[in-house]
Amino acid sequence: MAAPPRVPALALAALALLLCWAGDGVGGQKRKEMLISEKVSQLMEWASKRSVIRLNGDKFRRFVKAAPRNYSVIVMFTALQPHRQCVVCKQADEEYQILANSWRYSSAFTNRIFFAMVDFDEGSDVFQMLNMNSAPTFINFPPKGKPKRADTYELQVRGFGAEQLARWVADRTDVNIRVIRPPNYAGPLMLGLLLAVIGGLVYLRRSNLDFLYNKTGWAFAALCLVLAMTSGQMWNHIRGPPYAHKNPHTGQVNYIHGSSQAQFVAETHIVLLFNAGVTLGMVLLHEAATSDLEVGKRKIMCVAGIGLVVLFFSWLLSIFRSKYHGYPYSFLMS
Repeated sequence: MAAPPRVPALALAALALLLCWAGDGVGGQKRKEMLISEKVSQLMEWASKRSVIRLNGDKFRRFVKAAPRNYSVIVMFTALQPHRQCVVCKQADEEYQILANSWRYSSAFTNRIFFAMVDFDEGSDVFQMLNMNSAPTFINFPPKGKPKRADTYELQVRGFGAEQLARWVADRTDVNIRVIRPPNYAGPLMLGLLLAVIGGLVYLRRSNLDFLYNKTGWAFAALCLVLAMTSGQMWNHIRGPPYAHKNPHTGQVNYIHGSSQAQFVAETHIVLLFNAGVTLGMVLLHEAATSDLEVGKRKIMCVAGIGLVVLFFSWLLSIFRSKYHGYPYSFLMS
């Protein structure tokens, strides 16, 4: 009877090594899944207590920076302590809380995404690690890989309104959040008060309603509405931009945004004032030409009207040049 063929020792060693590698691969996958499960469970527990999870340096490195992850984390880097005097941070935090609460208490609630916050005084090492020198800043940390350029929210362009943040989150994570704001009764109360005052005035003067036919009053009201709309108040209402921007390095406050794609609230107030100055100058010129006043007074009105138009139009043109870079024309001021 013939002896069975012998298996070479080298082949047996290779087979044993292959089985060992396969076992390590299965074990490594199980450990990875267990680690992800622990992270998600901890984050879900925190999110059930507070929609925006506050992170320090250690928590950020463990739950956001370190792999493995199968979830996205939206992180707001901010400086909310009073001694930091960051007014924009407080305003952005209010909108961010509205967005996170809308996610937490809606059908969009999922463990695919979490909302977190790193305050400078609680995680300054995180700011240093990310080479970050301004606040507030919103960054999306995706499940795999490093954040791309589009994962940093363009605060100066889009504003920090909860609705704008929700659209950006949906674009980066495919999680659509319907923003639900808490009820605000200030608007209806003010409207009711205004209607009550108007109704009271009409009732008190019910015997003489000639004031309703006052052309000057209606013209002034229409002019105020036009000045408000042309200065960008509706854009502020929709986008929710910051009032101004303070440079964290120099402390300089900018009231005019340097881009034609965005603006500050203070900028709209300045533009409204300048437009009102030009309008007042034109009204004085019209009155100087058509009124029956003395010639001396009409000359004064004419000079004052020309001065107002020239001065405020020059300021308006200088703002336009600062926002539309490369515009070649200027008048009195550059």
